[in-house]
Amino acid sequence: MHPQLKEALERLEITEQLPYQKQILPKIKGGANLFCIAPKDSGKTTALVMATLQKLKCEAFEDAPRALIFVKDKQAALALQEEFKRFIFRMDIRVYCAYEEQGIDDQRDDIYDGVDIVIATPKRLNKIFYSNGINLGQLKLFIVEDAEFLIKPNLFSDVIRTPESIEKCQYLVFSTKFDERMERLQESFMFNAQTVKSN
Repeated sequence: MHPQLKEALERLEITEQLPYQKQILPKIKGGANLFCIAPKDSGKTTALVMATLQKLKCEAFEDAPRALIFVKDKQAALALQEEFKRFIFRMDIRVYCAYEEQGIDDQRDDIYDGVDIVIATPKRLNKIFYSNGINLGQLKLFIVEDAEFLIKPNLFSDVIRTPESIEKCQYLVFSTKFDERMERLQESFMFNAQTVKSN
């Protein structure tokens, strides 16, 4: 574990992993593409944050984002950003939210200035991407948090469109159940993904 992440866990008094976190964190660290399927309150969000910070070595690097996390809406984006803030108190890693209620020109400028992790709604990310406002060439992690929101066809389409422009990346999808949405993701870009369900 990266020393700064270890320090953050000690500061937050997180002394041991939850059972589901023990299942998925080694697999994420090993680079596998995963469907992480577990009930609410099983520690999926904390595992997402820990795995992302570990993968990015808890530090800022150049300008292009290295992790992209899709969320349902503004509220979900800000909540996840707050969760990251709890951990990155003493790190220089940069987390940015992009959602519809902001001006797109400002968002493009902010991302161009340099970010490490982008938390975005699918619709807004696509607008930024197709206006050449974000470089995904350095991406290491492509994550969908609480994938239940993909029940809306337009959001699903926006999410599956993005990987077409990514060369090599690790894909993680977090959800409470594996259903037809997950099967469609498997058909589109999660071909060899493992499914890890809580014991």
